[in-house]
Amino acid sequence: MRIGFVGAGRMGVPMIRRLVTAGHSVRAVGRNPAGREAISAAGATTVGSAAEAGENAEAVVICVFTDDQVREVCLGSGLLDTMPHDSVLILHTTGSPDTATAIAATGRRVVDAPVSGGPHNIADGAITVFLGGDTEAVERARPVLSAYADPVLPVGALGNGQRVKLVNNALFAAQIGLVTEAVRLAGQLGLAESEVLAALPHASSSSRAVLSVAAKGSVAAFSESVADFLRKDVAVARDLADRLGSDLGLLDPAIRAAVGPA
Repeated sequence: MRIGFVGAGRMGVPMIRRLVTAGHSVRAVGRNPAGREAISAAGATTVGSAAEAGENAEAVVICVFTDDQVREVCLGSGLLDTMPHDSVLILHTTGSPDTATAIAATGRRVVDAPVSGGPHNIADGAITVFLGGDTEAVERARPVLSAYADPVLPVGALGNGQRVKLVNNALFAAQIGLVTEAVRLAGQLGLAESEVLAALPHASSSSRAVLSVAAKGSVAAFSESVADFLRKDVAVARDLADRLGSDLGLLDPAIRAAVGPA
């Protein structure tokens, strides 16, 4: 397939590399010398703008950091004007479900496809994707996603990918907060953090959160590596809950222990 790509960062570059290896032709936006070098090293062609990446593309992948950036790229850059009408737009950025539906309201075929995992999972072709969209859009996106994602989990209508991802990240942040409190308790009991983190992954309390913290060696080291991402996503989840007249319930105090106040 002919694929345009916007967002050649720590997650985007390994996606590009997997796409090229799978035989796809990729044109990716490179905004600085380092980005252009990484794109070329991955085997893709560098272009100067999102609009240029969309030209003649059968699919365009958006993998930027924030929801506002998604809106800017998709609604303010001329990208939709250059994409062929039957192409599909794949949104990997975690954000508001409203963004995907706003883009689809322009008449374009869109899937929201937030990911769970990191660059190493992409490199292994094993990152998880929560995929929302109508049947035709989902099927058009599959050849792209299958290059670097497994499992790809259809979760229903457009926007549901974001909803599932926000629930996932709220729960994960709460679990990190619980690990933080467990390590604090261990310290009060006279245990070194390294001792308790070496033991917990092998016990009934183990979880993805415990394993992730243990792999980094400390709560502080792990929190530093993910806090910006989790804080951003939790803010979206809080906003959506607030708009529904609700809140994050018992998740909230644990989340605050992990990423701080809202």
